[in-house]
Order: sequence, then structure tokens, then C-alpha cells
Amino acid sequence: MLSPRILVVDDESIVCESCQRILQEEGYEVECTQDGKEAFEKMRANPFDVVITDLKMPGIDGMDVLKILQKDYPETIIIMITGFSTVETAVEAMKLGAFDYIPKPFTPDEVSIVVKKAVEKRNLMLENFYLRQELRDKYGFQNIIGRSKRMQDVYRIIAKVAMTDSTALIFGQSGTGKELIARAIHFNSPRGPRSFVAVDCSSLAETLLESELFGHVRGAFTGAVTAKKGLFEEADSGTCFLDEIGDISLAMQAKLLRVLQEHEIKRVGGTETLKIDVRIVAATNKNLEELVAEKKFREDLFYRLNVVSIHLPSLRERPDDIPLLADHFLRKFAAQNNKPVCRISPEAMDILNRYGWPGNVRELENVIERTATLTSTNLILPEDLPRRLHLEPAQIDMGSLPSRIPLSELEKLYIQKVLEETGGNKKRAADILGIDRRTLYRMANRLGLTIKR
Repeated sequence: MLSPRILVVDDESIVCESCQRILQEEGYEVECTQDGKEAFEKMRANPFDVVITDLKMPGIDGMDVLKILQKDYPETIIIMITGFSTVETAVEAMKLGAFDYIPKPFTPDEVSIVVKKAVEKRNLMLENFYLRQELRDKYGFQNIIGRSKRMQDVYRIIAKVAMTDSTALIFGQSGTGKELIARAIHFNSPRGPRSFVAVDCSSLAETLLESELFGHVRGAFTGAVTAKKGLFEEADSGTCFLDEIGDISLAMQAKLLRVLQEHEIKRVGGTETLKIDVRIVAATNKNLEELVAEKKFREDLFYRLNVVSIHLPSLRERPDDIPLLADHFLRKFAAQNNKPVCRISPEAMDILNRYGWPGNVRELENVIERTATLTSTNLILPEDLPRRLHLEPAQIDMGSLPSRIPLSELEKLYIQKVLEETGGNKKRAADILGIDRRTLYRMANRLGLTIKR
């Protein structure tokens, strides 16, 4: 690993020599200059990780160095050296972005401790930078797989909306990749370096959802022993993704509308109004226009959310993308597990193409990973695929049913069949049905079907 590079800028040669000796003994690569102008030339030639600059110098002084480096090299950590009479100015420099200051006269330990902390901060900044770059690469538009016309239309919309600050509403069945699209919008936008916070609105009770989103003050409810930031605050300057927005109550809709209109929140149990700067991207698998007509979703909130609408096609609406997605998941699985990339036989691919994929892309990924894990060769054959893929959709003997069966009974029979095919796995069954587990339990309860939790 390369040693951190440090530049010392001070018009007194004894200070430069002292810092160089102390820091070289610590293993740092150190250069010195007694002139601010030369410091900029050295930075242009090969930027430094940390710059230690005297505050008072003839010509270009420490404050000038600070301001220019902050503008041109924001990733460089800057430490000020100051005499007793200029401590107040050093504090002012810290307010402008300097990391810390070292008072004259200084001891070797004082220099070592401050520089060590500065290098740790620099390393953390680099780690965050590379992590953000990995996330940007991972959620780049190139990683959204699909060449079908429907997906090309989606790409065009998200490429345009990413560069704006508009609220976006993503429509799509469960498993179509709504969160992937939301992340792609965020990480390819000016807000990309900031937080992306995802919330599944359907998985939380109303009171818990309010506390999660808005936070709470100490004593707001039983168990609130300390104040807690909400996810809107955590996402400040970034993006908050509200998944399954169609499941929130009318009371919660009113609170969310205020966030969108006023850009402010109040923590649960609190009276203070907090300003926030958050971009909202929402998603749903429901027809919100129908819910608006039924008075189950606020019309004003719908229009606030639906500034830009993105409609994700189901997998059966983009069959040409199935081979591309299957190959992508095979390569992804092989890379994660350090295994050779499997191929899919033409016969097995024909089965994948004919299957209806009610669980959409998520179900296809699950099938590919399962099959690649269990196959004994590098060629996936029809017999390697799950049994349900070989069956015709909704394999129910219609001839054995009464001629006038209620729709609710047909729903019940189909859910039972899917649960049988998945061995009682509720998550897989919900994915195949294109719903979440909570909806599966609600449907089962409505239909009088017993499912063990």
C-alpha cells in the first residue's frame, strides 16, 4: 500500500524541516515548500493527500491556500499551523473547511496525532468514494437488462428523469425491478453521492411507518426512550424510495402530501418543524387511478407523485429479454460463487420462453440461481428446471369444476395449487402470484384459506 503523501507549506524552514522529520519517521511521504505559489504547482504535478500550511505567510497566505485547495482539490485534507495570536483565525479556517490546526510551538506527538486523524479521514473519504463508484457502476443504466422496445422506452424516460429533481412514480407488478429502476435514477443523478433510503410501505403498520419515516422525540410513545431521526431526515439531500405507496392509509397520505408540498416534517410527538431536501421516488403494483376513483387514494397526492410516470412491463410482455436476463443471471451467479458459467440448452431455453413468469424477473433470477446451484454439469437441460415450469399455466382441471364456480373459489383453488407447487413456501408462492406475502395472507384470510405463518 502506498504511503500517504503530505505537503508542508511554511515560510520558516525550521518548521518545514521539523514536520518533515517527524512525519517521515511515521512512514509518510513528505515534501516541503516555503511558498504558496509553489504549493499549487506541486499539487498540479501530483496531488497530495494532506496539506499542512502555515496560516500567516507573505504573499499567498494559509487562508488563500485553503480556499483554492477546497475549490480545486476538495478531496485533500488541510491542516493549519498557527501562532497563539492567530488561533481565532485558525478556528475560522476550520469553519471554512480546514480539518484541524496545530498551534506553535508544537511537539512531535501533536503533529503525529493530528496528521494520523487526517489520514484516517482521507482513507474513509476514499473508501466512500470507491463504494459510491461501485454503487454507481452496479446501478448504471447498462446493468438494467433488456433490448425489447418496452424496455428501451423505460431507458429513455429514466435517463431524462435522473438529471432532474422531479418526483417519479414507478408502476409495475411485483418482481419487475421497481427498486432497481429507483436506484438507477438516484445513482445517475446529481444526488447520487448522497443517501438512498428504501421503505416498503406495505410491510409496516401505520404507527410504525410514521415513526420510521418521520422519526420521533423522546417519550413520544411507550418505548421511545431516546429521540430518533426518521428516514426522511436520513435521506436529506438524497432520495427516499417509497415502495408499495398504494398501501398507505389516507391519514398517512395527508402527512406525505405535506412533505411533498412544504418540504418539511415534524417528528412523532414533536412540535419543531424540520426542513428537508429529499427527492421522492415512489412505486406501486396497484392501479392508483382506480384507488383515486374509489376515494382510497388522495387525488392531490397522486398528482404530486405522478410528475413522471414509469411503467415497467411484466416479463411475459417482454419475452425477447428472457434469454438475455437468463444469461445475465448465470454470469452473475458464476462470478459470485467463482464457478464456470453454465449454458442453457435450446430445449431448456424453449421452456423458459414458454413459461408465463407470474413472479417476473425476480422469479426468473430465483429459477436460474437454483438451477445453476443444483445442476451437475455446465449445461442446463429441461430436467434441471423446476417442475412447475413444465406445466401449463394454472394447471387446474377445469372440467372437474362446477359450471358456475364463483371467482373467489377459483382464486382459492389457484392459490392452493401454487402453494402445493412451492411446497408451502409462502415467499415463493407470493412471488409467483405477483403479490407480496402480506397480500397473500390477506387474500387467504378473505377466501377462508388457512396458511400457517
